[in-house]
Amino acid sequence: MKHRIVVLGAGYAGAYAAGNLARRLSPLDTEITVVNAEPDFVQRMRLHQLAVGQEIKAPRLADVFEGTGIHLHLARVTAVDPERHVVTVADAAGGGEIGYDTLVYALGSHVAHHGVPGVAEHAFDVAARPSALRLREHLDSLDKRGEAGCVLVVGDGLTGIETATEIAESRPGLSVALVARGELGARLSGAACGHLRRACDRLGVTVVEHTTVEAVEATRVLCADGTPLASDATVWTAGFEASPIAAAGGLEVTDNGQIVVDRTMRSVSHPNVYAIGDSVQAIGDNGRPLPMSCGSAGYTGRQAIDAIVGSLTGRKVARTKLVYTYNAISLGRLDGILQTVDGEGRAKPKCVSGRKAALIKTGIIKGALWGTSHPTLGRPGRRRRLAAAPDARRGSSRATA
Repeated sequence: MKHRIVVLGAGYAGAYAAGNLARRLSPLDTEITVVNAEPDFVQRMRLHQLAVGQEIKAPRLADVFEGTGIHLHLARVTAVDPERHVVTVADAAGGGEIGYDTLVYALGSHVAHHGVPGVAEHAFDVAARPSALRLREHLDSLDKRGEAGCVLVVGDGLTGIETATEIAESRPGLSVALVARGELGARLSGAACGHLRRACDRLGVTVVEHTTVEAVEATRVLCADGTPLASDATVWTAGFEASPIAAAGGLEVTDNGQIVVDRTMRSVSHPNVYAIGDSVQAIGDNGRPLPMSCGSAGYTGRQAIDAIVGSLTGRKVARTKLVYTYNAISLGRLDGILQTVDGEGRAKPKCVSGRKAALIKTGIIKGALWGTSHPTLGRPGRRRRLAAAPDARRGSSRATA
């Protein structure tokens, strides 16, 4: 019986992990299944661009995995049962259960509402393709009205900054305001913060600092001090949290739903489950949790791949670096900031800004897409055979030929 590896999610982390496992493990011993709700690969780092009307490449996952031996199951994951080693899914045929011997959990994250009333009912977000397209349709309707509609972006993290500046540049007929809980760009260096403020001024983005939103309504938001801010479209970018599926299944998780793992990305509560990307709380080499980001998806994915291949083939598990070195921020299509950080995650004094930073960010995005679209590039001369393959029913092991 082949060892069944099931990968949940085909975002940056999941697609990368599945392709590399297929590249390194022999199909004589393993079968790899990827479960994903959408048929296309979603460039999440570019959803703010999709929301303003730009066309974003979305490769078909069937094409991405063609010839790799990977089985793609288009379905929505509804539950995980790590005690029974099964995943419950809902698909066009009604759904069912998928058994596994090794599970790679890469379901990513979604917008955190933080219990703020009205966010779910009235706010837009750019955390998923459907929600980005819903915002796009609404922005189109505001443009068609021929009035200076007001767009309010709540949250001054990287997603909020990129969304506000992208809307302001692509939709100059709309008024854009960015609501910051503290000081805008507080985690950036002085040079980067100054460039950010100049970019907001150039694009006409109004910055509302030291403001907490306590409620979202259809045409306004209410701040903690009672001040109402008018809004024809409120875009919520005030943080992310992991899917609740892991916690509901009994996996040990953090307060925001991320799976707790050891240094190899293996669940501390269920050792046949690995977590990568936004789904995992990975402690970096500096002793701090890695941020939710595409870069973290790459590092945690590589570590999980090495751990799975090493443990299944009886080889030493390689230790992959887990680092956080920079933030690449787009400020529209022709401007940006590349902010490097030190070993403690603090911004270094110098930064790259302007057109050069924008080109670097574009290169990062293109590289991530290319790597995902070519999952088995660099196929080794031979794939590794398993040292032992578990019996799926009894949980025991048998030797392979």
